[in-house]
Amino acid sequence: MLQDQTFLRIPGPTPIPPSVQHAMSQPMIGHRGSEAKELIQRIRPRLKTIFGTEQDVLMIAGSGTAGLEAAVVNSAMPDDEVLVIVTGAFGDRFKKICQSYQLNTHVIDVPWGEAVNPDKVAAYLNQHPNIKVVFSTFCETSTGVLNPIQDIAKVVHQTSDALLVVDGVSCIGGVECKMDEWGVDVLVTGSQKALMLPAGLTFVAASDRALNKMKENPQPRFYLNLNTYHDKLTDYSTPYTPALSLLFGLEQVLTLIEEEGFDKVVERHEMMKNMTRAACRALHLPLLTTDQDASPTVTAVQPNDVDPENLRSIVKQEFGLSLAGGQQHLKGKIFRIGHMGYSSPADVLQTISLLEIGLHKAGKQVEFGTGVAAAQAIYTQLQK
Repeated sequence: MLQDQTFLRIPGPTPIPPSVQHAMSQPMIGHRGSEAKELIQRIRPRLKTIFGTEQDVLMIAGSGTAGLEAAVVNSAMPDDEVLVIVTGAFGDRFKKICQSYQLNTHVIDVPWGEAVNPDKVAAYLNQHPNIKVVFSTFCETSTGVLNPIQDIAKVVHQTSDALLVVDGVSCIGGVECKMDEWGVDVLVTGSQKALMLPAGLTFVAASDRALNKMKENPQPRFYLNLNTYHDKLTDYSTPYTPALSLLFGLEQVLTLIEEEGFDKVVERHEMMKNMTRAACRALHLPLLTTDQDASPTVTAVQPNDVDPENLRSIVKQEFGLSLAGGQQHLKGKIFRIGHMGYSSPADVLQTISLLEIGLHKAGKQVEFGTGVAAAQAIYTQLQK
């Protein structure tokens, strides 16, 4: 392994394009000057396509979890009953945030590795008509599950007056999202996943219905008060110090996405998912999720004849290849391959090739090239 050569294939942070790194190295500017306003003015309309909304997308200096907390504290009033759909560690995080604000928190627990059934959500809402907000993850990073947000939104609005708040941190920018058309009321993402930036920015968009509730909400909040961000954005500014270097990079990210075409970005992520899953099957590596539930941005693998932690250690030491492990009760039982953002089919082929060697060194019977060939077959089929 060469010094300083690494292959980052985890579900965040993800690799950063060289042109984005270059953009972030620009000289600093005054964050209250005309140059900063012009930067925000250029960025402001271009985020809407990725979210699938005509609403403003708020830009907050903070991690994805800051965005999740902002979504909770702004959308739920102190006495509200709320429902959290837990399909993994980050659904569980939504639950913990709600509980920390002492909200009356209902939970639908879904086995990890499965997506939620929208009918189950509808039934629960019919049984609990006082629920005011429903929280769900879009892509559950810890399991590689993509929840059917369009269907969830439909049943939420058919069976209740609740707001639907969605954690899209590990998929927005890599999957189709139609926030307005689907009826998502609040959508959150972070910078360090499919948006190809370092951690440090969180983005929140809210429907008119959600914004109206936020204005009436007496819940105490200061830095995470989304009303303040919304008001300031109309003047192309932020209420508090913006992460300007990340905004420089974001402008270039949006340029890269627009040059590729967002539909093509979505197709690329779907292809990488299919290539990775085909390779794992060819290598007799059980997958944690079904094809129907699988996310285009991260694949969770549950091997039954090799230690995932040993495998991760081998490929890290041999090649500088970083794969993610499991979280909570899946720790030591799965490994996860990130394929989002600045990632291509060529990266998938390289990852599978290195994974085959790692499996061999970990003691698994592997016919070299089997996984790569399966991934190549998917690539060539989809290119026709």
